[in-house]
Amino acid sequence: MKFFCAIFLSSALAVSAQTGTNAAAARDMSLQDCLSQALTHNFDVQVERYAPQISLYDLNAAYAGWDPTFNISGRHNFNVSGGGLAQNPTNTIPTSTSDANTFSSGIGGVLPWGLQYDFTGDIGETYGSSGGGLFDHTSGSIGVSLTQPLLKNFWIDGTRLTIRLAKNQLKTSEQQLRQQFMTTITAVEDAYYELIFSRENVKVQEQALQVAQTQLDQDKQRVQVGSLAPLDVQQDEAQVSQYKANLISAQYNLETAQNNLKNLITDSYVQWHDVDIQPTASLEAPLQLFDLQTSWSKGMTERPDLIQARLNLEQQGIRLKYDFNQLFPELDLIGSYGFNGSSREYNGTFGQINNGNRPFYSYGGQLTIPLTQTGARNTYKAQKLAKQQALLQLKQLEQNAMVQIDNAVKQAQSSYQSVEATRQARVYAEAALDAEQKKYSVGKSTTFTVLQLQNNLTAARSQEIRALADYNEALANLAEQEGATLEQSDVKVEFN
Repeated sequence: MKFFCAIFLSSALAVSAQTGTNAAAARDMSLQDCLSQALTHNFDVQVERYAPQISLYDLNAAYAGWDPTFNISGRHNFNVSGGGLAQNPTNTIPTSTSDANTFSSGIGGVLPWGLQYDFTGDIGETYGSSGGGLFDHTSGSIGVSLTQPLLKNFWIDGTRLTIRLAKNQLKTSEQQLRQQFMTTITAVEDAYYELIFSRENVKVQEQALQVAQTQLDQDKQRVQVGSLAPLDVQQDEAQVSQYKANLISAQYNLETAQNNLKNLITDSYVQWHDVDIQPTASLEAPLQLFDLQTSWSKGMTERPDLIQARLNLEQQGIRLKYDFNQLFPELDLIGSYGFNGSSREYNGTFGQINNGNRPFYSYGGQLTIPLTQTGARNTYKAQKLAKQQALLQLKQLEQNAMVQIDNAVKQAQSSYQSVEATRQARVYAEAALDAEQKKYSVGKSTTFTVLQLQNNLTAARSQEIRALADYNEALANLAEQEGATLEQSDVKVEFN
């Protein structure tokens, strides 16, 4: 009767220690369920999703350099001039009074190949009095002025530089989003496997506590019948206390693993606080063939960080091209063409402009040569060095990636071997404890030896599930190092 009461009390203790977890609403979740939740609600993913959208708006804004501008203006001028005495005192210079109304408008801008254009039109009226007579006159014109760079700002200018850099940044931000997806997926996989491990480890510690409690109860009975010394019971009690402490620690680790996973898959922790996530998967060790050359090939082409480094090198090349172009003098073709008109009335002036029988035009070229080019030359030299620096950084990153992939492959291989080794160790520990307990039951072994073998078995069970979790996490890490996380998780990144 005492034996069964002791087992009941030990079970009640384990249950009471898990009250916080068991009181929560259980929710079965597969790894894919967790990934789906994370890619929708993870804060880091949500933050990074804005980057491509922002870059796209920046790219669209860069095209504003080619937007035409429209201007219109009107002005009224009043002027009084003349008046006074001439050399002959009997004569006077008459006073002249004039009013002028002028209106002008235009559309100007730059075309994608650097041609600057300016369409202008103006009309004005001048009226007043001079020497006692009245005058009234209108005039106007319409035309276009063109300037085409031939050297500086010919193959690339400020607007084209901004657009190409914005396109490059858009690609970079897309790779940053891919990187964040991969990082989050890997973190969720690790947290999911850690949760499974923590649950299994709690079971291991509960089982160890039960075995130790059973051993204690049996030894107490032996002490009562005089077949065992009381000192051995104290060893049993110490073992039970130690396993209780181990169980409490395992339960805490389980709660922590729950929180870690919840933090990755939700943006509202309060709603998930009372949810007990129950993984539907189990820790397994699927055999996977590892080929370092294949992994290297994947990593060199798929890793977002390497793609970003190549985009950075491309960006340096764009800047270098622009800075090189700025070394040239400004040699521009210039020209203008249009029509004039003048009359006493506005209608007459508009009619003459419309008839086009009073044309004007001009053409020519202009050359502007800076005398020193100190700023442009030093900027170009600095950009050349920056490009060489970016190239070295890319090579270094590629080498680091190869080392990381090599280490990830070796880690996965080692973890797989550890799974089999720890499984065998657990089997042998079970057999050893079973044999020793049989010897102990007939008085051919000691309490110390049995307790030691119980410890060995508990450690072997924990090591086995630890090895299984490590192997699955190693596979997730290898996929991330190869840049294959999205492919293996069947996740497609959409850029809005």
